[in-house]
Amino acid sequence: MSQDGPSDRVPPEQEPAAGSGERVDTAAEELTEPTEFEPSGRFGVPGKPLRRSPFLVGFTGALGVLLAYAVFLGVRNAAGILVLVVIALFLAVGLHPAVVRLRGWGLPQGLAVAVVTATVLLLIVAGLFALVPPVVTQSGQFLAHLPGYVEDLRRNHTVNDLVVRYDVMQRVQAAANADTIGRALGGVLGGAQLIFGTIFRGLTVLVLTIYFLAYFEKLRDLGYALVPRSRRERVRLIGDEILTRVGAYMVGALAIAVLAGATTFVFALVVGLPYPFALAVVVAVTDLIPQIGATLGAVVVTLVGLATDLPVGVACLVFFVVYQQVENYLIYPKVMRRAVSVNEVAALLAALLGVSLLGVVGALIAIPTVAALQLILREVVLPRQDSR
Repeated sequence: MSQDGPSDRVPPEQEPAAGSGERVDTAAEELTEPTEFEPSGRFGVPGKPLRRSPFLVGFTGALGVLLAYAVFLGVRNAAGILVLVVIALFLAVGLHPAVVRLRGWGLPQGLAVAVVTATVLLLIVAGLFALVPPVVTQSGQFLAHLPGYVEDLRRNHTVNDLVVRYDVMQRVQAAANADTIGRALGGVLGGAQLIFGTIFRGLTVLVLTIYFLAYFEKLRDLGYALVPRSRRERVRLIGDEILTRVGAYMVGALAIAVLAGATTFVFALVVGLPYPFALAVVVAVTDLIPQIGATLGAVVVTLVGLATDLPVGVACLVFFVVYQQVENYLIYPKVMRRAVSVNEVAALLAALLGVSLLGVVGALIAIPTVAALQLILREVVLPRQDSR
């Protein structure tokens, strides 16, 4: 007869199944596992939540309204700086894959960021060296020939008759008064302010891009940490996919721009355009602007061709009409469909809307934004609607 009493026995339905204790322990460990962002305890223990009185609820609501209005005013007043921050973030996301590739080759984080930044600066300096000398040379040639042009006009009888008939000299003297000179000086100062403002904004974007590249992973992890832990893994996967698509868009846009510049360089050499490398740089840079950039570059090169010779200008016009059709219907859709998987109609509408809202900046970020919204719509919104 067993010596164990009835109270010592455990009913079979109350006995833990094999391995259940292990699962309970694992679940408890998951719940109690410390995270990087838990309170350190050095500043005391958090108190109990405040009692939800009507006064507290109303006061909190009023503070929320005031905070929302303050945020609106801050965003409106800092719109210029926020645009620069958006540009820097966009560039950092596009350049981050290059940093990751260099780190995979064994370079440390700081050196990889320095190499990528130096490469971008070298490309910018090379573009400036390609564009500035032709402008300076042609301006110097125009100023050197300006006295000859004036002398030819003075010897022209038709021009002299027009000067006498319409009192051109008196009109010039009347226009050259203090108000006109003041407006001209204001225009000169405004132009100088525009130049220095552009340089300042360019340097600001460069510095912000370097900082974002250096702390890219920390900023990304901090953003994911703001998401509730139960949804963090899904948000991380979707966010990483969005960042990958933005980087792929940057690579695809650069590849298309380089191809356009290289094709223009070869064409300029064939037809004998002056400064072919500078014109190729202009076409490559303007081709980075969606929808309208290729047309701007084509207009610049065609005007140079017309100034050189009429048949050359006509050849430039025909070349860019044909090349833009090839780029718009063959190259661009194939590259962008592989990079960001965005519908052509959605890309066109997004680019037009981005131009109307933020100008050139809006056109640059329109297609990656549509790619991100399309991914969120397919992975989050539509499945949630189907589950209801």
